[in-house]
Amino acid sequence: MHPTTALQSKLAHLPESPGVYLFKNEQRDIIYIGKAAVLTDRVRSYFQKSADHSPKTSLLVSQVADLETMVTRSELEALILESNLVKRHKPRFNVVLRDDKQYPYVRLPIKDDFPRLSIVRRVQKDGALYYGPYTPANALRETLKVIKHVFPLATCTIDIDGTADRACIEFEIKRCMAPCTGNQSKTEYHQIVKQVRQFLEGRDHELLDDLRARMEAAADQEEFEEAARLRDRLFKIERMLEKQRITQTSAADQDVIGLSRQGAAVDLQILFVRGGLLIGRKDFFWPQSADASDEELVRSAIEQFYNKDGQPPRELLIPTDLEDAVLIQQWLSEKRGESVRVCSPERGTKHQLVLLAEENAASAVANHLRDEERDRQAGEELKRMLRLDQPPRRIEGFDISNTMGNQSVASMVVWEDGQMKNADYRRFKIQTVVGANDFASMKEVVTRRYGEANGESGRTMENLAQPDLILIDGGLGQLAAALEGLKAVGQQGIPILGLAKARDDKDERVFLAGRKNPIALKPQSPSTHLLQRIRDEAHRFAITFHRKLRGKALVGSKLDQVIGIGELRRDRLLKRFGSLEQLASASDEALREAGLNMETVVNLRKVLAQ
Repeated sequence: MHPTTALQSKLAHLPESPGVYLFKNEQRDIIYIGKAAVLTDRVRSYFQKSADHSPKTSLLVSQVADLETMVTRSELEALILESNLVKRHKPRFNVVLRDDKQYPYVRLPIKDDFPRLSIVRRVQKDGALYYGPYTPANALRETLKVIKHVFPLATCTIDIDGTADRACIEFEIKRCMAPCTGNQSKTEYHQIVKQVRQFLEGRDHELLDDLRARMEAAADQEEFEEAARLRDRLFKIERMLEKQRITQTSAADQDVIGLSRQGAAVDLQILFVRGGLLIGRKDFFWPQSADASDEELVRSAIEQFYNKDGQPPRELLIPTDLEDAVLIQQWLSEKRGESVRVCSPERGTKHQLVLLAEENAASAVANHLRDEERDRQAGEELKRMLRLDQPPRRIEGFDISNTMGNQSVASMVVWEDGQMKNADYRRFKIQTVVGANDFASMKEVVTRRYGEANGESGRTMENLAQPDLILIDGGLGQLAAALEGLKAVGQQGIPILGLAKARDDKDERVFLAGRKNPIALKPQSPSTHLLQRIRDEAHRFAITFHRKLRGKALVGSKLDQVIGIGELRRDRLLKRFGSLEQLASASDEALREAGLNMETVVNLRKVLAQ
């Protein structure tokens, strides 16, 4: 397509500066965002007749009807701006990471008198040490579990000043040495902190040598209980390190990227190596990226992944050379606050790490394609079973949770294009139903979801797409209630089904509107697995929300019984001490420092002792 007169005018007056360009189609939608060291040269290169474009770029150029440019002071600023804009707009022709998560890190505030570990999702320049990212989350849970069992570091949130009257249960089970009571000095505590640092930073030889020396010294002094405790700590650490140690022996701090293609599908893996230990990995999958080069995929992954609040590693190993590697290296170094090296190794241990990442990517792309084929078959089965025009691409699942009618809640989860779409999940507190009435509760939540989506009260639902199918956890009663809700808001056209097991029957059954007898599902069929997966996720999401509300209600009801503690003071106490258990174990002085007089302290202790 030839540029329009307006577009030709913009092409003729492009700035000769670094910056970002945005290509738009005839509907003024942004379809591509790029950066350039010199905008005039880069943007005009797309429209030169002699340009040898890839099929993807040719298609892009054919759809460009307008463009916009943003000038920056440097190419580095252009890179950062491009990354932010791609994340916000997700243009069709850019390689976009379908991932908005912030990854968990372990924070250790070493400047505190008595540092304690915490989980955060943002790395800040506050003098603390940060370790991670840990993904999947079970890698973090496993690491913290080992630390808690091996290193007696305090886990409470109280102010530790050595004046507490008594220690908590953690001291009794030897997982804390009670610095709060003065049983452990600041110097002794920081010895434990040092060991935790050695463990998290992969300095295992140093850590193990230190523990062995202390164990032998304790044995020589006939402190056999302490020697046995150190021996057990040594054993647990060695076993943990054997599981995580990878091919190299250096205490490296690296991220390793690997790519694998199978047909048009591409998978990219990032392995997180900290202190020579593999602490986690992240997987990105693109089902249709045959036209994207390895360089474009790797560059896009780096820019978008590290655009988050996480901390880049000291070294980034990649499977292909990048034209602007020096610029990316500069950006990552500024983000980390110290030098970051980006390299594409061709031999040696580092090359073996890239091959390991590529092996993981090859396995992942095969798994993704199997999952896609399974979901395709499930969609076709549902289309035939429900007599739909097309296989469903978006399914919304609902579940109700309550305990004897108290704190009734509902959940809505979303499956879309082969995966659960967490960003579209919604929780509901049941507002109009008294007691345990799942039918009325289901009617209410369906009415709220699709009434608001239809514009009746539009706040939390107005930006959600309409589903191709609704899944209700339950049989004919729950299905009938949901149908009443859809009818009340004029949405009877949305296909809907109930999923439940018959009494004393292991097989799942589908209940449909206007059909008295349910359809028995084959246990091994793809559609059965898909519906079970969505139903189970809706149940998990509802139960999690319900437990959270119950926990808040329990804490609130206890403190509400204390004369002298109102709503504001209750919230301040919970924020300061973290839990009822910590409140109960707090000293009188700590409670007075929190603003309670002695009369209120006495009342508090009476209530918490009940």
